[in-house]
Amino acid sequence: MTDGFRLLPDDEYPHTPDQAINFNESVYSNAFDRDSGVGGWMRIGNRVNEGYAEKSVVLYLPDGRIACSFGRPPIDTNTRFEAEGQTFEVIEPFRHLRHSYRGEVLLLDDPQLLRDPARMMAQATRTEAEVVWDHRSANPLHGGEPLSAEQRTMYGRDFSRGHFNQHITTTGHIRVGDQQWPVTGHGWRDHSWGPRYWTNLFAYRLFLATFEDGKGLMLLKIFAPDGTARSEGALLIDGEYDEVMDLSVVTDWDERKDPRNVRIGVRTATRSVTIEADVRTVAPLRNRRRDGDVTLMSRIAEGLTRFRWDGQEAWGMTEYIERIEDGKPVLWPN
Repeated sequence: MTDGFRLLPDDEYPHTPDQAINFNESVYSNAFDRDSGVGGWMRIGNRVNEGYAEKSVVLYLPDGRIACSFGRPPIDTNTRFEAEGQTFEVIEPFRHLRHSYRGEVLLLDDPQLLRDPARMMAQATRTEAEVVWDHRSANPLHGGEPLSAEQRTMYGRDFSRGHFNQHITTTGHIRVGDQQWPVTGHGWRDHSWGPRYWTNLFAYRLFLATFEDGKGLMLLKIFAPDGTARSEGALLIDGEYDEVMDLSVVTDWDERKDPRNVRIGVRTATRSVTIEADVRTVAPLRNRRRDGDVTLMSRIAEGLTRFRWDGQEAWGMTEYIERIEDGKPVLWPN
């Protein structure tokens, strides 16, 4: 457990919703085969006070294609994590989890179709998929429920008040249509609860990876509208988390304003390291919400990434979230 937070085995399971209309309880995991890089991420976000769950499945296939599925199935309880074929099971709290999906996916030869959901729905090939990931970990947990009103949380009080995460080892498979790939490697998972609107975030850059030698990274640079920024997260080294004190993030962009290559400088109380990230395939997503007469929109760029740190390489995720104002991401090109 991180200092300043409470974390108990019961926190692996759904919590009693508070009265906030936008109460969200979310479970997320990613996983990548150590050799091929085949993998992806899945998420269930229960919004029981709004009457639905958010379901997301994004799979990165070997030839650059993406298979994906999104939905908002109705729910009337926050007692389980199940959404249109996606299931998140706790086999042993903090040690063994199973994340699975069985159902239809859209198979995209060109991931850029995600920028135009209507065209994607009309043009994408539809096929059946099965994903089974068994996540196991003896790594420590990072985060939890804040113990005081003064305790700083990872994303802020209006976005996932309670939040914990963990680096994991994964075995399983992905099947899309008549093709199947093993997933034997590593990943990362989190669990959060509390009020959440995606557009409450002004901008952030998030980096996630677990290495074969046991190291891991979870690095977040989060920005406010006034131009200030704070650094969050930790490096996993020798079975312990070394908390981040400061991050520098330098991004090279492609012609679509998506991240291509990133150089990350990390400073903790005990070390300074440099990590390089090569973003291979981006799933360009978005979130829209009406706020009175205004439509708020954020871009969510989810990138399959090859990380390099201290001579080792690992597959993982880069996630860039930021509001869209005047037609462009607010933090681009920084």
